[in-house]
Amino acid sequence: MFQNEFENAVLKYDRDVSRWLDEIQSAHTHRSRYYHTLAHLDYLVAELKPLQNQFTSWDTVVFAIAYHDFVYNATARDNEEQSAKVAEARLTEINFPVLEKARCAEFILATKKHEPVNFEVDLFTDADLSILGASPEKYQQYAADVRKEYSIYPDLLYKPGRKKVLQYFLEMKQIFKTDEFYEKYERVARQNLEFEVAGCSDEWKNR
Repeated sequence: MFQNEFENAVLKYDRDVSRWLDEIQSAHTHRSRYYHTLAHLDYLVAELKPLQNQFTSWDTVVFAIAYHDFVYNATARDNEEQSAKVAEARLTEINFPVLEKARCAEFILATKKHEPVNFEVDLFTDADLSILGASPEKYQQYAADVRKEYSIYPDLLYKPGRKKVLQYFLEMKQIFKTDEFYEKYERVARQNLEFEVAGCSDEWKNR
């Protein structure tokens, strides 16, 4: 799903699609990744493709999907900034429209805090968070995969940090900023987050 959309976007500017695709695939299949993989890119395309007409440029969205987690280091705090830089560099190579290149970077940078920006950016960040509103089983797998990506940290350090992130979302007035995603995922997302914060593994198994 993602691959088709990405190839279609790249082909409008560069015939050497394989060079672009190989780089994306290499980054997202690194042995340190368990959640932030190519499957995550497919997931985002599945969420946003039906809303394609809501965006000024679908190509911009596709490039933002491709690069928003391009740099992913569990010990770094500037993954989004570094990913945005890579996206801007690659899009400069193909003379992608300047305004859309800036918009692509805006999409990527917004995934750092997931705060309200504007309708298009909010759709993008809502899609990025949509896993929070998945079924309990899928959410558990997501949480387990994220834990694997942070395996460098023992539970003593990981759990307080993870809890802080989850509470950050729970304290938001709305996790999902757009009606499209709020109506689909808000209630279940809050339930999932609350269960993980409480560390209720037994409750999860019985849901």
